[in-house]
Amino acid sequence: MAASAAHDSAVQRIVIENCAIATVDANDTEYASGHIVVAGNRIESIGAGRAPENLDHVVRRIDGTGHLVTPGLVNTHHHFYQWITRGLATDHNLFNWLVALYPTWARIDEQMAYTAAQGSLAMMARGGVTTAMDHHYVYPKGSGDLSGAIIRAASEMGVRFTLARGSMDRSEKDGGLPPDFAVETTEGALIATEETVKKHHDHSFDAMTQIAVAPCSPFSISTELLRQGAELGRRLGVRMHTHGSETVEEEQFCKELFGMGPTDYFESTGFLGEDVWMAHSVHMNDSDIAAFARTKTGVAHCPSSNARLAAGIARVPDMLAAGVPVGLGVDGTASNESGELHTELRNALLINRLNPVHRERALNARQALRLGTYGGAQVLGRADSIGSLEVGKCADLVMWNLSTLAHSSIADPVIALVFGAAAPVTLSLVNGKQIVENNRLLFADEDAIAVSTREEAQRLARITAQA
Repeated sequence: MAASAAHDSAVQRIVIENCAIATVDANDTEYASGHIVVAGNRIESIGAGRAPENLDHVVRRIDGTGHLVTPGLVNTHHHFYQWITRGLATDHNLFNWLVALYPTWARIDEQMAYTAAQGSLAMMARGGVTTAMDHHYVYPKGSGDLSGAIIRAASEMGVRFTLARGSMDRSEKDGGLPPDFAVETTEGALIATEETVKKHHDHSFDAMTQIAVAPCSPFSISTELLRQGAELGRRLGVRMHTHGSETVEEEQFCKELFGMGPTDYFESTGFLGEDVWMAHSVHMNDSDIAAFARTKTGVAHCPSSNARLAAGIARVPDMLAAGVPVGLGVDGTASNESGELHTELRNALLINRLNPVHRERALNARQALRLGTYGGAQVLGRADSIGSLEVGKCADLVMWNLSTLAHSSIADPVIALVFGAAAPVTLSLVNGKQIVENNRLLFADEDAIAVSTREEAQRLARITAQA
């Protein structure tokens, strides 16, 4: 039986039918052949079989034969500016990689940030991402309105977006990793973050732009910035984000500097809670996982980046079993050059099966899909409006073409999507508006972005070399 909402005859409708559907709702409801009706920016009805024939104002009726429809993918961790520093420091661990690249990153400007954001967003959107986030924490003096440039790029692309306004105030002279000229003052970072929230954050159900308070990491921020950042986020009613427990070196750093591990340190500063999500969380013991579960702190799992930097394998099955919200993240493309989230579904499943404790039972295809959709929505605090296909939720959905050579002989469509090659995107809707058609973006010129990102990467390299 189809679920449906009361009809509003004045709103325009899009009907998709004859498709397999994975709703990723609480019951993991699926339809081998079903329909979805989108009315305006909301899902109006969903169910088995064909859609009703008597609907008013149907502007498009799509035959989804050979396709799987899922919620749009939700990215929970990224650094857009790194699009123009891909392919560098490829044989480094995290700390050495940061030391190698900070001097380059600290010379970005507004045009570079905008162009790099276009590249990062385009790669994700054409691969099924409907909600993106960017943790931007490098704000060189005199570099322009970097946050505004990133938000503008996301708006033009048509994706739903969270900017995690990052900050750094611990430089080399204070025992941190960033060069001295790459950081802000504690007060300056907090003021700029509050201004960004007040200017850009939308608290509404179907918000297209939201802001989070996001001091960068324990080895690049002061305890005061972390503590006051948590207080600021809660005073403004927005979420908080940072990096945590990414590597063994980070754990050693925290114990030497603070006398405790990362999780205890975060909790001591107020930076755990249901309004917080942490990137990576690779090196977590049982006590750490219990603390995350108790406080409902979320995790952005970044399997490809963790592998690229040899950080380790996060204990995702144990986190899920404990009730920790977990989503997927691309991470910055200087540590995950592909820049894709749909391939992280497969990588999350495969890498977690390398864990000697869980092995083949670590994750299955449907759990991986949930990480990339509803899990991500939970982590971003938006599970009431996105992340699953349910009546009344925002119409963020993707039609994956599984009829090609790459997938046609796999009977189960969810297994085909997760275990198979990256599936082509026939259609992607965000807030009821189409942004992708047959694997091509509708609101951006991919070829032009390829040229501009190459030019900005070369300009940044020249500036860094001259310095």
